[in-house]
Amino acid sequence: MPVMKAAVCYEFAEPLVIEDLSLAAPGPDQVRVELAACAVCHSDIAFAEGAWGGDLPAVYGHEASGRVAEIGAGVDDLAVGDHVVVTLIRSCGKCKYCRRGYEVACATTFEENAPLRDPGGNAVYPAMRTGAFAEEVVVHRSQLVAIDQRMPLEAAALLGCGVITGVGSVTNVARLQPDANVVVVGTGGVGLNVVQGAALAGAAAIIAVDLSDDKLQAAKDFGATHIVNPSSEEVPVAVASVTGDEMADAVFVTVTAAAAFDQAPTLLAPTGAVVLVGLPPTGVTSTFDPLTLADQSQQMLGSKLGAARISVEIPDLVALYQEGRLKLDELITGRYPLDEINEAIASVERGEALRHLIVF
Repeated sequence: MPVMKAAVCYEFAEPLVIEDLSLAAPGPDQVRVELAACAVCHSDIAFAEGAWGGDLPAVYGHEASGRVAEIGAGVDDLAVGDHVVVTLIRSCGKCKYCRRGYEVACATTFEENAPLRDPGGNAVYPAMRTGAFAEEVVVHRSQLVAIDQRMPLEAAALLGCGVITGVGSVTNVARLQPDANVVVVGTGGVGLNVVQGAALAGAAAIIAVDLSDDKLQAAKDFGATHIVNPSSEEVPVAVASVTGDEMADAVFVTVTAAAAFDQAPTLLAPTGAVVLVGLPPTGVTSTFDPLTLADQSQQMLGSKLGAARISVEIPDLVALYQEGRLKLDELITGRYPLDEINEAIASVERGEALRHLIVF
């Protein structure tokens, strides 16, 4: 039974780095992975602060990469030493949602175990079925995608959530047309991947909206054609100006503020769609005008993890990165050892990061 170090939350507050956690061997259809890197996602922080409840004590972290260390019974398509991306998307491949290609909505209830124990023998919950703020994880086979070993593992970690969420919201959910006008509200780690997803799709205008001038400049580097800071410009006026009063064919909301969700439908063109990418805390509500949506054949679309089919899309994204068409290294704004995870989280909360990595 491997012994490792992990960042454990015993209450909804800062995680504590704990030595000598024991990790059970992988069971049937499970794999043990030695991690190389794990990104710090806003969802981890929100979860750790109690935004969506959950069981404690817990190890958060869900956007990771590493090497296969041990394989459980029934896993015949991976080998020890394979490089993999680790995700929170666990799927059976058989339910009606998986058969339709919506792995993120898999309806199967998996048998849960408690692979982690603290030095006192207490069970520790791997949050989001992953628990990757740790040196190793044991996860279901479906959560892993083997990748080209020439792919840098630090960059590969970003493919586990932020990139598939952003790019997938464009390609899988909005199914953006090449001549579309797009608004992206929020240009953090996920928003920038929406921007570059829209650029890859050939959008006509990509209007990035954020309160941070630094993040707006980053959006330009990732493909935004126009930037808007709501503190100095009225967003609807700016969108109308850029589009010749046509407004947007798609508005992607990657932030969690209710006001952003409220405003998004007002930026739409007829037949346009609001794509809800950001995950607000439980209890946040928004309002919209149903008459306008119905009369103008507009839509509101949820986008959980970009509706990603990880076994298909992660290798495709690796290929785009290797061709120089997908920016990943530019997303990494800091690298921290596990012992400094709270400093990494504090930096994210101050708005200083696109994506910080915990490196092992």
